[in-house]
Amino acid sequence: MEKHELPIDGTDPAKKGVDYKWIVLSITTIEMFMVSVNGSIILISLPAIFNGINIDPLTSFQYLIWVLMGYSLVTATLLLSFGRLSDMFGRVKLYNIGFAIFTLGSVLLFLTPGKGDTGAIELIVFRLIQGVGAAFTFSNSAAILTDAFPANERGKALGLNMMAFLSGQFIGLILGGILAFYNWRYVFLVSVPVGILGTIWAFMKLKETSLPKQTKQIDVWGNITFVGGLTIFLVGITYALLPYGADPMGWNNPWVQASLLIGIILLATFPIIESRVKDPMFRLSLFRIRVFSLANTAGFLSALARGGMMFLLIMLLQGIWLPLHGYSYESTPFWAGIFMLPLTAGFIIMGPLSGWLSDKYGSRWFATSGMLLIALSFLMLAMLPFNFEYPVFAIALLIMGLGNGMFGAPNIAAIMNSVPPEDRGVASGMRSMLQNSGMVVSMALFFSIVIVSLTHLFPPVLASSLADAGVPELIIPMSTIPPTGALFAAFLGYNPVQAILVTIPAAIIAGISPATLVTLTGTTWFPTTLAQAFMPSLRISFYIGALLSVIAAILSVMGGTRAVPGILVKPGKKTGTGHEPADDSGGDKVV
Repeated sequence: MEKHELPIDGTDPAKKGVDYKWIVLSITTIEMFMVSVNGSIILISLPAIFNGINIDPLTSFQYLIWVLMGYSLVTATLLLSFGRLSDMFGRVKLYNIGFAIFTLGSVLLFLTPGKGDTGAIELIVFRLIQGVGAAFTFSNSAAILTDAFPANERGKALGLNMMAFLSGQFIGLILGGILAFYNWRYVFLVSVPVGILGTIWAFMKLKETSLPKQTKQIDVWGNITFVGGLTIFLVGITYALLPYGADPMGWNNPWVQASLLIGIILLATFPIIESRVKDPMFRLSLFRIRVFSLANTAGFLSALARGGMMFLLIMLLQGIWLPLHGYSYESTPFWAGIFMLPLTAGFIIMGPLSGWLSDKYGSRWFATSGMLLIALSFLMLAMLPFNFEYPVFAIALLIMGLGNGMFGAPNIAAIMNSVPPEDRGVASGMRSMLQNSGMVVSMALFFSIVIVSLTHLFPPVLASSLADAGVPELIIPMSTIPPTGALFAAFLGYNPVQAILVTIPAAIIAGISPATLVTLTGTTWFPTTLAQAFMPSLRISFYIGALLSVIAAILSVMGGTRAVPGILVKPGKKTGTGHEPADDSGGDKVV
């Protein structure tokens, strides 16, 4: 017989009628989809947004980084604290507040009044507000779903939820291209009516299904060391991507080095504090549960492998492949989203299916097989030439989508099924924090690899290409193209050669034949030149992604459950919380 946790009104969630759990699923899925779309829609829309506020994206790299990464940074740092607060004051209550805050951020972004630097700062601040709202919802959605669904249906519910989130990342790419064509404000407006209706619906329909722990205290020192340490550390990583003096990156910046050192010290102090305070926000005892520990580590490595992958693939398409195949730089943001659709298709096909199957057969082999498929797709991508055949590329993307869909829901279900009901809020926050931190660190890691490679390879490659084109006199003036500027110009839909040529003295330009100028400013010369410097770093990144995926697969096979027909327990072993944990051996004993 299945064991269900009783909510505060004493009724069984499974007996409230078939409607309530599906209402929960629909509300959380709509919100996850909206949050996911907003996270990726800006990737495609940045040129239109920056033009709309009169900012030159080619000279505003610092704004570009913060618009892209500030949202994820805030979300990652607040998830754990919000998960703990949700266990104390009610998951539904804080989830609803988060939904409303996220919608407010969307409204403010649509109304952005400023121009120039002021407008860019306003965009960043409003995106940070969105990030706060997203942190509330991210830290509670999985816990609310787990509360509402019995154990033998959680994988299916979480799979549908994960499918909406992952597919939203790629649907946002297409929506961004379409909406930005008409008006950059529409990029933010699209989520406003959905957010307003969703917020009202959530406040009306969602009910608390577990008793908040109001007797516990807020972990002040834990919050200071964790939020402060992670924020300072991630800010240091973010600014390490910006140029410092003559260096193309900021790793030698004393402020970056100080931030990383202080962040590491605070984060190292955090577990010491958590092991000694009365009511810790980070339940270290949960890591005694083997499933929880290994599945969370596998999820972190999965996020670390894929976090920067989308940026790299979009850069490959927009900066190299699409121009080589005749697409104008201005149109590449939209078409990059179209050509990424096989990845979305894989998520949509496998996300709910793997969740449903893991309910019947357990998470172990689905999560393991998913990560192995992801590793295979990374290896396939690493072996492609820069001017690849699209069907092969599409197959690799489809395999990656299938793998992520196969891994996501079983991994989350294994984590959430492994913890006592009253700790699901903090467990969900811990899981989301590790995932989002992995995504941010991944972007910094892969960006660093690419930028370091371009710094060393791009100048000699550019000089050689100019000499081969018969214009060695342009080597010195064209050397002013910064490698990162060249890459992000292509990413934002600009041809950097045209921007540089207008700065070269007219006497030099007059000595170049029109045919040569057409070649230099066309859609093949610069992408071919950039590819020679970009592809080595891209392949290194893909090999790293494959290695991380294989390690995550090993952890999944070690820590996954074989079956989840009910609540799994291991008699005689305690977590220190007064509850017996889920079976940490991967067995299939059922209560």
